[in-house]
Amino acid sequence: MSWGEPVAIGDRRELMVDLELIESLKNADLVMHQPVDEGSVLTFEKPWEGRFCGYATVIRDGDIYRLYYRGNPEAGKDGDKDEVYCYAESKDGINWTKPNLGQYEINGTKENNVVLANSAPITHNFSPMLDTRPGVPASERFKALGGTKDSGLVALVSADGKNWKKLSEEAVIPSSMVPYPYYFDSQNVAFWSESEKKYLSFFRVFQNKIRRICRTTSDDFIHWSEPELMEYRHREGEAPIEHLYTNQTHPYFRAPHIYLSVAARFIPGRQVLTDEQAKAIDVNPGYFKDTSDAIFMSTRPGSSVYQRTFLSSFVRPGIGARNWVSRTNYPALNVVQTGPTEMSVYLNQDYAQTTAHLHRYSMRLDGFSSLQGNFSGGEMITRSLTFNGKELAINFSTSAAGGIRLEIQDAEGKAIPGYSLEDSQEQIGNEIARVVSWKSGSDVSSLAGKPVRLRFALKDADLYSFKFSK
Repeated sequence: MSWGEPVAIGDRRELMVDLELIESLKNADLVMHQPVDEGSVLTFEKPWEGRFCGYATVIRDGDIYRLYYRGNPEAGKDGDKDEVYCYAESKDGINWTKPNLGQYEINGTKENNVVLANSAPITHNFSPMLDTRPGVPASERFKALGGTKDSGLVALVSADGKNWKKLSEEAVIPSSMVPYPYYFDSQNVAFWSESEKKYLSFFRVFQNKIRRICRTTSDDFIHWSEPELMEYRHREGEAPIEHLYTNQTHPYFRAPHIYLSVAARFIPGRQVLTDEQAKAIDVNPGYFKDTSDAIFMSTRPGSSVYQRTFLSSFVRPGIGARNWVSRTNYPALNVVQTGPTEMSVYLNQDYAQTTAHLHRYSMRLDGFSSLQGNFSGGEMITRSLTFNGKELAINFSTSAAGGIRLEIQDAEGKAIPGYSLEDSQEQIGNEIARVVSWKSGSDVSSLAGKPVRLRFALKDADLYSFKFSK
């Protein structure tokens, strides 16, 4: 069998979110796992917050979790002058406080948590990032994009994430760069890609009257490349083109070469509530005739294609009428770790209602999806690859009766002596990082740098990720 050029994975962690490394599956498949509802973590009850808070970003900055979200109590035009951006902090990503920053006078007081005001239309969709580029000046440790079609996307910088100033008076991604009839009217995200050694931005456009996503890159956050329209693939074919309101694309913190997107899927005109139900929950009359939920996608460095490996909803709307209004269930930008074995994603919920708030959902680390084998057993064989490292650790779970074995094969598909399934020690349990071993031990350093392929045999088990390490 011919395998072509091996994929060099080095010591990267590889997730079971796409078919990038999979050559064949037998009685096994990739399965998506829905996050666990952990309840509301922040209410938008302040006078400058209100019903139309949205476009949230969560950043883990060392021991501090920083939350940014638009404050907007009244419905209005995108980029209204009264829109502000608010800030909250947490030590664990679960319990949040709103500090009185004293930076802007809002409603006659400076006792508020506003970090940006009087900056329309940037305050419609201000989207910050923590700049991880090596050598970035301390004064620009945080960067952000914001703006609408009228202004283009304007860049801002901050040393502390609270005090912001424009990087340039002119838009860094001007409207003249975008060859579509409408664009920027959503949260437009950016990040530093260590894999591509560039800044990336993913922003909203309309193409054939459908909300789509474009990708652009930059060396300096000021000069950006011509935007590319992102396409979608599902397994081996095209995925359906749906309205994606926000894309929330970001590098996964445990595998930054994989860009994950927990996007808001919007279905205009799909009304669920009756007029009576809408009145009962006091939703703004203009915001209950559509539905929305969260979907999961991924893409990789240099690609203009999202992998829609799973077409089903990642986070379904919850029980009750409040969850079925227009523009609710929109995910915040970034998945962050919130415990030794846990990570969290946050959603804006109860949009256009007095009960508007931020909701937290939890997952196991790497647990977006898994390679799953049922009780009768299944297997996956990877493409030919090369690695660096001495041991291989897996993030996995099994039933009491299940298990995982691993065979390492040469490039021609033959088991390497000492690393066959028969030599493999069965892995049973539920751990984030279990080192795989064979009868001779766990050392695989003699195979480092050589083309190999991995054969995982699973019985009533899930494999979430694997990583070679030194």
